[in-house]
Amino acid sequence: MKQRMITRTVWLLSLVSLFTDMASEMLYPVMPLYLREIGFSMVAIGILEGVAEAVAGLSKGYFGAWSDSVGRRMPFVRWGYGLSAVSKPLLALFSNVAWVFFCRTTDRIGKGLRTAPRDALLSDEATAATKASVFGFHRSLDTVGAMLGPAAAVLFLYFFPGEYKSLFIWAFIPGVAAIVVTFIVREKRRAKKASTNRVRFSFAAAFSYISKSNRSYRLLVAPLLVFTLFNSSDVFLLLRMKEAGVSDTALIGVYIFYNAVYAALAYPLGRAADRIGLKTVLVAGLILFAVVYTGFALFNSVAAFVLLFFFYGCYAAATESISKAWISNIVPAAETATAIGSFEGFKNIAAMLASFIAGWLWQVYGAATAFISTAVVTIVVTAVIIIKTRPAKPVV
Repeated sequence: MKQRMITRTVWLLSLVSLFTDMASEMLYPVMPLYLREIGFSMVAIGILEGVAEAVAGLSKGYFGAWSDSVGRRMPFVRWGYGLSAVSKPLLALFSNVAWVFFCRTTDRIGKGLRTAPRDALLSDEATAATKASVFGFHRSLDTVGAMLGPAAAVLFLYFFPGEYKSLFIWAFIPGVAAIVVTFIVREKRRAKKASTNRVRFSFAAAFSYISKSNRSYRLLVAPLLVFTLFNSSDVFLLLRMKEAGVSDTALIGVYIFYNAVYAALAYPLGRAADRIGLKTVLVAGLILFAVVYTGFALFNSVAAFVLLFFFYGCYAAATESISKAWISNIVPAAETATAIGSFEGFKNIAAMLASFIAGWLWQVYGAATAFISTAVVTIVVTAVIIIKTRPAKPVV
């Protein structure tokens, strides 16, 4: 009998991500407004978010290595989603700086705690021929949550304007739903597999994994991290639209359209990658990214931005899940969480630097230079991936 590609566990983990992203994205649009209301300066907001993302990045490799060392996934997944869910209503209790930092850091520790073990669990549910489909399906539902969250927030604030603290409490509901679903997930019992590169769980070991890993992993991860170093926050795309005179309503509408494209295409492009090759789809996605950033440098109309954001959604669907599937295929199964966690951790750090680089280029040389520079780096990275990498046979 033919085995199901999207198993019960994949469905449940995808629903958990949907609920969690819904809770997070309910608060994302109003977080800066709430922080300003309780007295945070723009500098303080920047420091808060920078620290929060650094915590998430640094902890992914650590908890991924820990998960591999004990051969368990679900305890990390449950605690990770639990911490993120609980941290949201806690933000509404007090408004002093230390408390807000504690809550945001707790939320990001939760993300770092769950990300790599969850991805390893998804990898365990797939075969080498179906991993891109499985990761793509998970990303699709995750992105649906990212669409539902802001929609729910807008609806709530329409009827209850300015009730930010109440929104934090309401965001706990999808967070609780996520926690409940994690207790339905059953982790497969499996014997621990020996590995010559097995790492102990420590920050140093987790972040030295790249240097100790196999050649296929390094040849893929290195150019992707260089790409991330120039792939700045989506905020810069929105600022470019604003600079071109696009209204706030149209701007939000275009960004929702992008998320819809991303959600709709992540699973189909994952299936396509399993059929025609992970490398083919990933390279196509990077080329689309270069086209998008070149377009943002050259065009100014709403119609052009809509088309570019369509391509941007295609790029996201063709790269995020595919890169995880590729990584999980070229490292030993006993190192999956460490490999993905280390990569994701360095990605977080590179992404922070990317926004600084883009902001500096924009301020000194203008928006066009910032976008063209990113497009050029992307083409170089794509060429390196085409020349240097080849999808290896799965490592067992």
